Amino acid sequence: MAVEQVEDETGSFEARGERQSDRDQPARVAESPAGDGVEEADTASDKRDAAAKQRRRPVVFIIGGIVLALLAVGGLYLWLTTRNIESTDDAYTDGRAITIAPQVSGVVVSLDVTDNQFVRQGQPLIHIDPRQYQIDREQAEGALATAKAQLRGQQFGLEIAQKNFPAQLEQAKAQLENAKANRTRAQADFERQQRLPKAATSQQDVDAAEAAMKQAEAQVALAEAQVTQSSPVPQRISETDAQVGQLQGQVEQAQARLDQADLNLSKTVVTAPQDGWITKRNVEQGTYVTPGQQIFSIVATDIWVTANFKENQLVDMRPGQHVALKVDAYPNLRLEGHVDSIQLGSGSKFTAFPPENATGNFVKIVQRVPVKITIDSGLDPKIPLPLGISVEPTVTVR
Repeated sequence: MAVEQVEDETGSFEARGERQSDRDQPARVAESPAGDGVEEADTASDKRDAAAKQRRRPVVFIIGGIVLALLAVGGLYLWLTTRNIESTDDAYTDGRAITIAPQVSGVVVSLDVTDNQFVRQGQPLIHIDPRQYQIDREQAEGALATAKAQLRGQQFGLEIAQKNFPAQLEQAKAQLENAKANRTRAQADFERQQRLPKAATSQQDVDAAEAAMKQAEAQVALAEAQVTQSSPVPQRISETDAQVGQLQGQVEQAQARLDQADLNLSKTVVTAPQDGWITKRNVEQGTYVTPGQQIFSIVATDIWVTANFKENQLVDMRPGQHVALKVDAYPNLRLEGHVDSIQLGSGSKFTAFPPENATGNFVKIVQRVPVKITIDSGLDPKIPLPLGISVEPTVTVR
C-alpha cells in the first residue's frame, strides 16, 4: 500500500523512469526507499510555488486595475484642464523703444546720464555747446528791435498823413479860390485900362494891367494843379498804410527769427520725452553730434507680450480672455494678463518680401499671427523685464 501511494504521488517521476533503459531498473529498485523521499520533497515544493502564484495573481490584477484607473483619471483631468487652453513658446516681451537724436549740431559739453539708468520725462540727457546759438539769438533780437523802431516811425507818419493830406487838399482849394479872385481883379483892371481914353492913361499902365491879368491866370492854373495833386487823399493815406503793413511784416519776420533762435538754443539741452530706461548709449562727452544722429534709446515703462500663435489656435481666442504668463528668464515670476488685440495680418504678410502663392507649386504652411497680451499683475519693480526675452503664455479661451 505504501508503494502504491508513492507511485500515485510521483506519477511524473515514474513516467520519466519508464523512458530509461532496462539496465537501470535493478539499481533503481535497490535505491527506491531513498529516491521516494526526494520525490516527495520536490512535489511538495512545486505545489507550494503553484499555490503562491495563485495567491499573487489577484494582487497583480488589482494593482494593474488601479494603475489603469489612475491613468484614465489623469488623462481625463489632463483633457478637462487643457481643452480650453492655447499656449505657445513663440512669444516675447515687447514695448516701445524711443530713439533719441539731437535737433541741432554741436559738441557735447555735458553727459548727464549713464547706461541703463531710469530717467523721468523732461530730465536732461546731454548739453550741447550753446555759444553759437546764443550769438544767433542776440543777432535776431537786435534785428527785431530795428524793425520795431522802423515800424513805430512809419506808424507816426501814417497818423500825420491822415491829418496832413486832407489839410493840404483844403489848402490847395483855398489857394485856387484866391488865385481866381486875383485873376478877376486883374482882368477888371485890364478892361478898365482899355476903356479909358488915351489921355487918361498910358501905354505902360495898359501893359502892366495886361501882365497882371496873365500872371493871375497863371496862378489860377497853378492852384488848380495843386488841387488836382492833393485830391487823392484816400489813396495817399492807403499808400502810407501799406508801408506800415510792410514794416509790420518785417517785424514779424524778425520775431520769427528770434523765436527760431530761442528754439535752437533750447534744443542744446536734450531731454527725455517720457519715463524709461536708457539703452544703446552712443555718445560721450566731447562727441560732435548732428541733427538726426541716434545717441540713445529709451525703453518706456509700458511693457506687453507679443505671442505668435498658429492660425488654428485662434478659433476661440478673443480680446479680454485671461492669460497666464511664464518668463523663461525668471522661472519663479508668475504674471497675469489678458488678450488685448489680435493683429489683422500674419507675420509673413508684413515682411519685406511677402509670399506670392498665385504662381508655381504651392506647399501649405501654417501661418502665425501676432497677438498682443497686456500684463495686468505680477510685475516686480525690482526685477527688470527686458524687451525681447522669451515668454510662454497660456490663454484660457473659454
